[in-house]
Amino acid sequence: MWYKLGQFILKNRLFLLIALLLLTGFMGYKASKVQLSYEFTRAIPTDNPKYQDYQSFLKKFSSDGNTVVFGLESKDFYTLRTFNEAGAFFQSLKRVKGVLNVLCVPEALVLKKDSSGDKLVTERIFHYPYTSQQELDTAKAAFENLPFYRSIFYNPSTNAYLIGAQLDKDMVNSKERTRLIDEVMAQATKFEKAANITLHTSGLPYIRTSIGNKLKAEMNWFLLGSILLSAITLLLFFRSISAMAISLFVVIAGVVFSLGTIVLLGYKITLLTALIPPLVVVIGIPNCIYFLNKYHTAYKDTNEKNKALVTMVGRMGIVTLFCNIAAAIGFAVFALTNSALLKEFGAVAGINIMALFIISLIFIPVVLSYLPPPKAKHVKYLDSKTLGNILVKVERWVFHYSKWVYGITIILTALAILGIFKLKSEAFIVDDLPQKDKIYTDLKWFENNFEGVMPLEIVVDTKKKRGALNLESLQRIEEFSSYISDKTETGKPLSIVEALKFANQAYYNGDSSSFALPLQIPASLSASLRKDTSKKGAMQLVAQFIDSTQQYDRISVNMKDIGSVRLPLLLKDFETKSKEIFDTAAYKVTLTGTSVTFLEGSKFIIGGLKESLVYAFLLIALCMLYLFKSARILVCSLIPNVIPLIFTAGLMGWMGVRLTPSAVLVFSVALGIVIDVTIRFLVNYKQELPHYNKAVKPTLEQTVRHTGISIIYTSLVLIAGFVIFCFSDFGGTKSLGWLTSFTLVMGTLTNLVLLPVLILAMSKKVV
Repeated sequence: MWYKLGQFILKNRLFLLIALLLLTGFMGYKASKVQLSYEFTRAIPTDNPKYQDYQSFLKKFSSDGNTVVFGLESKDFYTLRTFNEAGAFFQSLKRVKGVLNVLCVPEALVLKKDSSGDKLVTERIFHYPYTSQQELDTAKAAFENLPFYRSIFYNPSTNAYLIGAQLDKDMVNSKERTRLIDEVMAQATKFEKAANITLHTSGLPYIRTSIGNKLKAEMNWFLLGSILLSAITLLLFFRSISAMAISLFVVIAGVVFSLGTIVLLGYKITLLTALIPPLVVVIGIPNCIYFLNKYHTAYKDTNEKNKALVTMVGRMGIVTLFCNIAAAIGFAVFALTNSALLKEFGAVAGINIMALFIISLIFIPVVLSYLPPPKAKHVKYLDSKTLGNILVKVERWVFHYSKWVYGITIILTALAILGIFKLKSEAFIVDDLPQKDKIYTDLKWFENNFEGVMPLEIVVDTKKKRGALNLESLQRIEEFSSYISDKTETGKPLSIVEALKFANQAYYNGDSSSFALPLQIPASLSASLRKDTSKKGAMQLVAQFIDSTQQYDRISVNMKDIGSVRLPLLLKDFETKSKEIFDTAAYKVTLTGTSVTFLEGSKFIIGGLKESLVYAFLLIALCMLYLFKSARILVCSLIPNVIPLIFTAGLMGWMGVRLTPSAVLVFSVALGIVIDVTIRFLVNYKQELPHYNKAVKPTLEQTVRHTGISIIYTSLVLIAGFVIFCFSDFGGTKSLGWLTSFTLVMGTLTNLVLLPVLILAMSKKVV
């Protein structure tokens, strides 16, 4: 069948080539319309309780995590120059399209009684620009007499000050985000120069945008670098520009198809689908090497180009098909999860790995048929003395030192298993960033001065309308807020209670000792708080902490980026304490917010990847069983694939590499590549067996020599493609590079040495 297919391809080569080029052009047009996704909650299934809690919170209180914060540390903040420049910075931020509000010291408000003495009105404390230091000092004293702002706008013990820019939530979740952040940062840079002060910048919009842009830039460069290094390595091996060009077209067409598929399916580029183009290169290069290697081998034997091409398709078509099916299964199983991110990744990766097979099957033989036959220098690598000596040593280990092979494998596997027990699965919002990166150091600055900037939201359902302003409810919220404030991981909670304390101080003519929850809330004050939603500054904050029905209270807390291990423990502690303070019959307390959903998404991706890896392994095993029709061959084939993964997991444990989404993805990539090597070896072995009257030893010798060359070349090219990722600034990308390279080396060794030893040990039963 496959030989007839080879003849069909050559007979209809022009039509097939034109059709492929037109289809590639169409996919290229679609690929040009690809867009980035700016949503992070899609990692969580819509039926996940944390996802539903967060969506419920958004309906009641609009949004969270949409603030970019700037911090500065200065003893001279209240000097004329610095303070006036801070005020000018505020004005410049307000003019940026997409900035809804700016919270900072120069714009702080104070509550005062009106002329009747029954109603509270807001007044500005500072009236910049100042020309008199005495006037500024007077305003400063009035501001510092207001405990409401302490630990929110400034930290008196460290002379640290905070400026927060609240951004439009729709822009933050769209392509406008980069433009918005760039304009905000441009104003920050102007302030730094004008005031001669270093600003620290953080907040989820800034962190997500900065990391996203860095990752995007890196992936573009690394994709280009990976293709370039692979091209150089191919050129060194095959000594043929045409062979290199053919391989590059296949992988570039595969990348175009993958981006086009994303658009056709109505998807956008996410954290995971951004990895598909490099993966396409990884899967596509082996296809090219094995096809070209078989073509060169067949031409060397027959000296007839067309016959060699038919032999190439006939011998390698079935092998490459099953290799790509195995790799496609490895990724397509992600589509079975409940996560939208994983579903999209699995669907796009699975479809395009099979598209790669079709591209390779058509393009390689058709183009080779138009080119002149390979010259002697193009097939010279087949007689490489260096590779020949290596493969001779491999044969010696297989046939004479099998006990040593078993012994070394068992010892290394045992050490790897010990390392696996050291593996830790932990995710941080600023995952993978080097500790010297400004995003990381600035975040730590905010954690040291303001207990962090990651938003944690707590919703207290009083289960009755207008229960949010009930004195009993407020007292319970105050007690709970005090408990939260005492934790080292969290900052000062902000809620309606703080606003009422602020108002109470105003009722007592600004006496700071009166900053306390009033024993009775005057009706006029309740009405003022309910209706005063058009105010700015502090009163706008008040409106954000009670929903429209006045049934729900909101407690907002800034916290440190403590990671996915400590966060559940902290949340559990808060849940336990909330049940002690709030009667569950009368109240329902929900902990949510961007921090919770972001880390829940990371955990879900890791869990989904682990689960999918198991399913992929089982499906690939069934595929192998169908291909070879032998349970013993199945066992022989799975062992050399499991061991490299165990080695990699063990190495991660010993090296202290955490299980992040990118690190777990290494196993899926590695499984697809290593199983590819195994299938090619076993199919070659099965094809050669009849030529040696089913004699196992000579068949294995021939298979090791012929397939070994392709396996080694493929591994070296792939390692060259992955090594470039080791130069990334991100720990996850760096791990993807060196861990995959390590797995490739281990997979090459187990398939060239351990697999033949296992086949030889079972030879009597297998034959």
